[in-house]
Amino acid sequence: MNIEDFRNYCLSLPGTTEGTPFEKFTRGRLTILVFYINRRMYCYFNIDDFSEITIRCAPDEMDELKERYEAVGNPYNGNRRHWIGVKTGADMPDSEILELVRKSYLLAKTRK
Repeated sequence: MNIEDFRNYCLSLPGTTEGTPFEKFTRGRLTILVFYINRRMYCYFNIDDFSEITIRCAPDEMDELKERYEAVGNPYNGNRRHWIGVKTGADMPDSEILELVRKSYLLAKTRK
């Protein structure tokens, strides 16, 4: 999966918006692209290094995912109770990554 295919998938989820809210904090060194539903983040990644995606995840699924896939680990700069990091091009199939993103989208969409 490449960065454009991933971005297009995220934008295909109804109501999704994107932004780069962290540029002022990184002083332009990193460009983190964030996807939102209802102003809530559901995934993000570094535009210049698409080797890992940070994805919101249900806490009860995290341990199983980490045991099953070497690609799944701690998030980049996110709360470890609600976010995971997923390495692209590793042992997790693209279809599974996209399914995690869809679940993340639904978690953020329904969160109160």
